[in-house]
Amino acid sequence: MKKQIIATLLATMILASSMTGCGKISITTNTDTAAASESPAYVEPSYPDEEPVCEESASYDYDGYVEEEAAEYDMYSREASKSAVAGSAECYETYDSYEESTLCPGNYRVSDPGFYGEKYKATAENTFMDAVTSPLSTFAADVDTASYSNLRRMINDGASAYDIPKGSIRTEELINYFNYGYKAPRRGDAFAVNAQIITCPWNADTKLVTLGIKAQELCDTKDIPSNIVFLIDVSGSMNDYDKLPLLQMGFDMLADDLDENDRVSIVTYASSSDVVIAGVPGNDHTKIKRAINSLSASGGTNGGDGIITAYKLAEKYFIEGGNNRVIMATDGDLNVGVTSEEELEKMITDKKENGVFLSVLGFGTGNYNERTLETLADKGNGNYSYIDCLSEAKKVLIDEFDSTLFTVAKDAKFQIEFNPKYVSEYRQIGYENRQMAARDFDDDTKDGGEIGSGHEVTVMYEIKPNDEEDVRDEGQKLKYQKADLTEYGNGTDEWMTVSVRYKEPEDDRSQLLAFPISKECYTTRPNCDTLFAAYVAEVGMILNDSDYTGRLDLKDLSRQLSKLELDDEYKEEFVQLVNQL
Repeated sequence: MKKQIIATLLATMILASSMTGCGKISITTNTDTAAASESPAYVEPSYPDEEPVCEESASYDYDGYVEEEAAEYDMYSREASKSAVAGSAECYETYDSYEESTLCPGNYRVSDPGFYGEKYKATAENTFMDAVTSPLSTFAADVDTASYSNLRRMINDGASAYDIPKGSIRTEELINYFNYGYKAPRRGDAFAVNAQIITCPWNADTKLVTLGIKAQELCDTKDIPSNIVFLIDVSGSMNDYDKLPLLQMGFDMLADDLDENDRVSIVTYASSSDVVIAGVPGNDHTKIKRAINSLSASGGTNGGDGIITAYKLAEKYFIEGGNNRVIMATDGDLNVGVTSEEELEKMITDKKENGVFLSVLGFGTGNYNERTLETLADKGNGNYSYIDCLSEAKKVLIDEFDSTLFTVAKDAKFQIEFNPKYVSEYRQIGYENRQMAARDFDDDTKDGGEIGSGHEVTVMYEIKPNDEEDVRDEGQKLKYQKADLTEYGNGTDEWMTVSVRYKEPEDDRSQLLAFPISKECYTTRPNCDTLFAAYVAEVGMILNDSDYTGRLDLKDLSRQLSKLELDDEYKEEFVQLVNQL
């Protein structure tokens, strides 16, 4: 990172602390070392015309599936936990030292959390599906992380678990906020899958499948020019300290990282839209930052007019082979012009065909309209993040700039086919609002999700192992079953196959990859990342009042999380947030 960015960050973090009355979060660390546990299996892709060879699908040797161990595996018993994950002692050490963190500390308002007027869209939880009658799970890729930083904001503002608004927590966004160190695709492959199957932490009778899908990472993003249009809400509702002032500090940091090959435009909108600067070279940092910092908030919110103007500028300065993107920053309170979700969705859907992607950054509290912002990002071939503090702005706009802004796969869809020889029922954890019909997987006219350079996508399923082979013909073109188990389905040790369909950023025709997941991915020695992801999923389930948590509660989770040896400050921060709930 440039020295200038570091200096700017330090200065602005000091300013942010003075603005928000930030406290400090104590973070625990562990200096002890212990034997390593199992890592997820790296699964190589097969291609459409190839027959997967399951024996070669994993690069690690795992303990096989053992039903007796599974039945005895109880994550709520300390001794049983140690036995079930033998060799994973580092996951169960106690912390003996403390240090301070500057990660998004809140001002700990314990009176009115202040988000009861915010707008969210609740969805019904995924239920268990029969692997015979419904063998295919199909959904659009999603790498958004807004739910996590929004949850952090609410907890730091004094919310309890009972205060979290319904619909504000999308479990997959909590899980995908963190980095799990998945192995990257080998040269020439667009994706890799890292798989691990363990006994489910909250139900000893089921298994938990964790699929870590890693996208290729672009090598020389600095050589790829960017045409960026900042679309900034300057309406009266953006006047609070955690809205326009925070937005300006974040964009200041991003401006420092642009160079002479980039082009920057700024469009603002209140009662109407205005062009502040257009097509300015990215290395003219002074002009760009002067324009950003001259903004003030007042008036209504005509976001539709601003979107139209921003796309016109993006098209005017379009860079062939470059990164062409509108970055919209707002609290989502649109009250002038086009305001309905349906109208905005149609507008964005029409605009995305021109090769310009849309990223949406949400800010603020009280009147925050997440429902609209998520719709805009999903339909605009882009990402959706929530910025609750300067550290999050740095994470999204600087640390993760490449994966946030440089798309390597558009209209990405995932489809998992379960083998009923091994799987009786399955339930996907999260992704409720990204579900698709099985037939839409092969339909290139159906929109998927967008995945950026080096992005990780974590997908989880709770499955019930099968003791029977009662297979019925559903008339689908399936790998593992017809009127009965196929010869392949009966003879293989594959539990499922993960299929990925995606388009190159400038292509309209999709490509297909397939990854067979065998019983070799089952282990009784899960690594800390796998357990951590499972506990994050449990938090999402509890906050969404899931029907599948059983006897689970936040105290259980806090106790289990405290045993993990964590490898980064974001995961350590999560532990503290759970303790605050």
